Amino acid sequence: MNQQNDIISAIDIGTTKIVAIIGKKETDGKFRILGIGKAPSKGVKRGNVLNIEETVNSIKLAVEIAEQKAQLKITDVYVGIAGQNIKCIRNSGYVNRPSYDQEITAEDVDMLKDDQYRIGLEPGEEIIHVLPQSYSVDGENGVKPIGICGKRLEGNFHIVIGKTMNIKNLKRCVERAGLHLKSLVLEPLASSFAVLTEDEKEAGVALIDIGGGTTDLAIYYEGTICHTAVVPFGGNVLTGDVKSAYNILEKHAEELKVQFGSALAESTGDDEIVTVPGVSGRSAKEISQKSLANVLQARMEEIIGAIEFQIENSGYADRLGAGMVITGGGALLKNLPQLVSFKTGHEIKIGFPIQYLTSDVKEDVNSPMYSTSVGLMMIGEEEMRKSGKASVVDVIEKEEVMVQANIKPDLFFEEEEKVEKPKKKEKKEKESKIMFGKNKFFESLSTLFDDKDTKINE
Repeated sequence: MNQQNDIISAIDIGTTKIVAIIGKKETDGKFRILGIGKAPSKGVKRGNVLNIEETVNSIKLAVEIAEQKAQLKITDVYVGIAGQNIKCIRNSGYVNRPSYDQEITAEDVDMLKDDQYRIGLEPGEEIIHVLPQSYSVDGENGVKPIGICGKRLEGNFHIVIGKTMNIKNLKRCVERAGLHLKSLVLEPLASSFAVLTEDEKEAGVALIDIGGGTTDLAIYYEGTICHTAVVPFGGNVLTGDVKSAYNILEKHAEELKVQFGSALAESTGDDEIVTVPGVSGRSAKEISQKSLANVLQARMEEIIGAIEFQIENSGYADRLGAGMVITGGGALLKNLPQLVSFKTGHEIKIGFPIQYLTSDVKEDVNSPMYSTSVGLMMIGEEEMRKSGKASVVDVIEKEEVMVQANIKPDLFFEEEEKVEKPKKKEKKEKESKIMFGKNKFFESLSTLFDDKDTKINE
């Protein structure tokens, strides 16, 4: 096998899907996606691994699909972490240096940052990230300390903490899939790398990443991260509400939400009907799209309320000059920006990762649902550049691809395609219940008209 050492690989382990992505940074600073693989996530709930074996199998499938597309064999990966047990705290520290005349070095700054990993934590917790917010030298605030002369170096830090058990389980899944974990990255932090601009971070912005199991929040102000939080509700809760409201299968509830769902009931007509297939040959159900929108809107308002509570607690509610950016698979829900804007009063934008990708990227990759994956790859490239240690990957020869490709990239979609899906019922200008009876007069009368004449343009 030939080898390449400028390749970055990352895995987004979510509640509904696991995404493996392989890419490289071009000379123009943008990223080229070489391969991406997606597999249904089985064994993960709200960001926490509940079944090791199923999670490992899903990781292997996603990685194999990505490797086949990229024709590369990866070993080192950056992995996203989220979950309802993630929390953040603020802490400060200082170091006293021997002399006022000596310049502050990068080693001094690293020593101050490393000291934060020694703070006291609750049993069963460990630190995921120590993110610098600001530094001061001898009482002078807002300085970039490297190169400045001074004796006392102080810093304020944003510290992200997770449960040791969840972190260990995630690492174990990656290792059992035959991969080497280079670093764990908080998922909202990764998403912010992919969809936020430097101007937005400077003005103040709240990133809302609506995933399958959780909704993640990251707040930036003056170019630095100020607050992170995880709300234990995501797209799966919406699907569950639809399933319970209409007593239908979960797969049909998901289809209803994705194809016909809306976050604003007022924008949906009363006469728009969707037909849902019955269970095991039973009669189909007819569901009003307005009724469906009411179910989804009620839950989305609850999620928005939880996000608003976190923003208020952060102390930056009145500093969001760039408003809010919504990303993740949940951001694709119709009319969601209008609902969030109405509830919060902020300007809303849907976050796409296209601004950091090469122009020839495939359209399906430029989706909010891949923001975390792209961000993980970007953070991986930055860490590799700072450390000077590149990941080495093997180039798969064509013969090996043929032998290895015993799993089709779209294999896990085939079963879904065979399932009968909900369909929107066509509107009729005149519809009589008598026509569904045995009245031959109406049956013969209906043949005098062409079907096209009875349809109302939608």
